[in-house]
Amino acid sequence: MSAIAFPIPDADILARRDAIIAGLSLLVPPEALITSADERRPYETDALTAYRRLPLAVVLPSTTQQVAAVLSYCEKHGVPVVPRGAGTSLAGGAIPQEDAVVIGVSKMNRILEIDYANRVAKVQAGVTNLAVTGEVMAEGFFYAPDPSSQLACSIGGNIAMNSGGAHCLKYGVTTNNVLGVTLVMLDGSIVEIGGAHLDAPGLDLLGLIVGSEGQLGIVTEATVRILRSAEGARPVLFGFPTSEQAGSAVAAIIGAGIIPVAMEFMDKPAIEICEAFAHAGYPMDVEALLIIEVEGSDDEMDAQLARIVAIAREHGVKTVKESKSAMETAAIWKGRKSAFGATGRIADYICMDGTIPTGQLPHVLRRMDEIVKGYGLRVANVFHAGDGNLHPLILYNCNDPVEAQKAEDAGMDILKLCVEVGGCLTGEHGVGIEKRDLMTVQFNEADLHQQMRVRAVFDGQWLLNPAKVFPLEGRVAA
Repeated sequence: MSAIAFPIPDADILARRDAIIAGLSLLVPPEALITSADERRPYETDALTAYRRLPLAVVLPSTTQQVAAVLSYCEKHGVPVVPRGAGTSLAGGAIPQEDAVVIGVSKMNRILEIDYANRVAKVQAGVTNLAVTGEVMAEGFFYAPDPSSQLACSIGGNIAMNSGGAHCLKYGVTTNNVLGVTLVMLDGSIVEIGGAHLDAPGLDLLGLIVGSEGQLGIVTEATVRILRSAEGARPVLFGFPTSEQAGSAVAAIIGAGIIPVAMEFMDKPAIEICEAFAHAGYPMDVEALLIIEVEGSDDEMDAQLARIVAIAREHGVKTVKESKSAMETAAIWKGRKSAFGATGRIADYICMDGTIPTGQLPHVLRRMDEIVKGYGLRVANVFHAGDGNLHPLILYNCNDPVEAQKAEDAGMDILKLCVEVGGCLTGEHGVGIEKRDLMTVQFNEADLHQQMRVRAVFDGQWLLNPAKVFPLEGRVAA
């Protein structure tokens, strides 16, 4: 599958590979520099595995100063750089190119400081998302963003893509939970943006950095919020006769001003896939399922659930099943968190990521099904319903080039639909290469020009993650 174009590798850089590697070898320890083809192979792709490019070299620094030295060297010699966290990007955000050096932060994996009094933690960018919660949970705290890949994905990658998760409905995505970063600029300058405080004077550069997909610099450390765990939490399964009814119930619950801690959607194919894998106790006689979790004291949860159940009944809910134990709760969330992996057991798939107004859910769910069937393919829907962040999994055979192209085309049509109804191209996966050529659907020429002008202030040579986010044609220099 080669529908998405990559820049033509710079022949001059390829010819200078040995000299570039020799220069890099002076900046980092031998074990931090990967040069052989076999050892570079694990870095040729990320979770968008349909596309692969073998990088020029891979550097795995262990300090901010090493990152600074490598970036400065690459700028001086005109070598593109692809920042990499854990490689879990579903939009191709960490896929390299043949003339680029990959800088991975996986060795920068220490939790530097926990400040419970001020409810912050300072961590290196290679720390896994789940490790932050693991470090503070014994004291009754947690880190709110919880992508499905949270066991593996890193804080640095979360910041690059502004990752979310099931509980972002109440607690927000990464940008709402990061207070400061240490950023290494392309010229090797090290800057501190934000800090352990709620707001900072001057321009909101932190808001610019989070979600910038590694195109403005490399984050090596972050100060994140840690929150007090709720007194209690209770997920409830709501089964509906149709996806449209489930979508209408979501819109009605949000419209009533009720904000559960999480509200997740699965359609019939996703229910069957996840139940076969996790044995979570999902109802099998429904066409759509909502996992709605509330939290607080028992009285608070009872009151909120009573309102939610009443609205669900107005929309034809068929099954209401409340978790009765910690074991049941764990199983319910295991099923949801395992959806992508469980689906991979039965078919190849493309996972899309678009966001729509919740009021458009019934219409969009119906149209998505029509779009995918129109290509002769199947789709399993599992997504963050409360904030309209869709994740249709389009099933296909990756060994069939025709099917692969159909799957990609169906995904692009779904993203165009999201924009058409007032939504946007991405909710938490980022643009990467996957949605790069659809940016003209979301933004007009003036919009894109302004975004690229801002980007060029940080990297006028377009050396940082250069194949990503913006269409390859019409790029703006400094």
